[in-house]
Amino acid sequence: MRRWPGLLAGAGARLRWVHLILGGALLMPYFLLAQVGVGVAAGGVNALASLPLTLAAYAAALPLAAVTGLLGLVRPLSVAAVRAMCGVPGDRLADGPARSWAARWRASAWWTLHLGVGAVISGMSLAATPMAVVLMVLPFSGTLRESPLGLGWFSSKADPYVAPVLGVGLMALVLLCSAGAGALLARLAPVLLGPTAADRLAAAEERAADLAVRNRLARELHDAVGHALSAVTLQAGAARRVLDRDPEFVREALAAIEETTRRTVGELDTVLGLLRDGDPARADAAPAPTLAADLDGLLARTRAGGTTITVQQDPGPAGDWEQLPAIASREAYRIVQEGLSNALRHGLGPIALLIRVHTPDDHRELEITMTNPLAQATPAPEDGQRRTTGGRGLRGAAERAALLGGRLEAGPQEGRWRLRASLPLGGATGAGR
Repeated sequence: MRRWPGLLAGAGARLRWVHLILGGALLMPYFLLAQVGVGVAAGGVNALASLPLTLAAYAAALPLAAVTGLLGLVRPLSVAAVRAMCGVPGDRLADGPARSWAARWRASAWWTLHLGVGAVISGMSLAATPMAVVLMVLPFSGTLRESPLGLGWFSSKADPYVAPVLGVGLMALVLLCSAGAGALLARLAPVLLGPTAADRLAAAEERAADLAVRNRLARELHDAVGHALSAVTLQAGAARRVLDRDPEFVREALAAIEETTRRTVGELDTVLGLLRDGDPARADAAPAPTLAADLDGLLARTRAGGTTITVQQDPGPAGDWEQLPAIASREAYRIVQEGLSNALRHGLGPIALLIRVHTPDDHRELEITMTNPLAQATPAPEDGQRRTTGGRGLRGAAERAALLGGRLEAGPQEGRWRLRASLPLGGATGAGR
């Protein structure tokens, strides 16, 4: 029993009543237009002067509201009002304009129902509430009993409390109808304004795209910072060992450390800015190092730590790396960078790097092969298969290759560690677009 006052006149019920009154107000332009048409059809009379014609104008206004309810922007406006005033959880309602016709028809049905029921509740609130108040005070006001409104029979000497009882009952009826209509609309809102299958698919694709961008930024952050720390550690260690014997080498190592840290801080600032903004479009357009523009600098900074790197490059018929698709050039740079970082952390001795474009089976591929001696013997996997992932860096490099439809293998081979990646260039062009 204690729940009934809250259900009929609590804060939630009052907000839903305001939502219904808003619907009644929104129906007024349609109703006024419809009553003009009904009055003209009835012979030029005033439709508001006749109850049947008023009801006919109300009925004619609903199809007009239904037509405008097909507009795509009706759904987000309705959803905003429902979230604010009907107490419906936001995750049960769709976001954004209605795109499919199924969603538009459902939004139109909601719009028509909201305006139609809201008009009825608005009429009851405007007419029945003052009437209920008059009936409740009638026994105590001789002026009202003697007024020409015909109210005197409500308060006879035999039964003076009939009018207040009727007034309380009429007020209770208004509250009950308002609460019932508000609860009905709140129950129907997820059905008519909830996400369709197309909306769920679009939301899932948007979440997947956002997750893919964040994963890519995480890979960028890992590769840039991881390589910088490995290179700086190696350069600092090499400089410390020859500090007294080779000042020129120390100066070169310190210059390389400065350049590496400056570039890494710039990349870190860019990635953190993109993560803060959460804009996938900006993330895709963010500047990133490429094989064509930044490979020589990467090799020079790595050599500054005393590591010997021999490089063979064969861009194929194009003659230079500038002709590579942008996304292939970017991902290839990161794969080379991760391979160098892995070699610096775990390898021993010189690094041999081969980068070439070739056409196995009439399909153009960019091949990256990097080998270096192992610091200690590493047993081959029991299943005889080379690993496609190692730590986070090799796993990220494998993901980069898979993104372009390629593959990456890394593992010990004849006492050396070998990393080999193949990136199909035909698929890379499409991926870049």
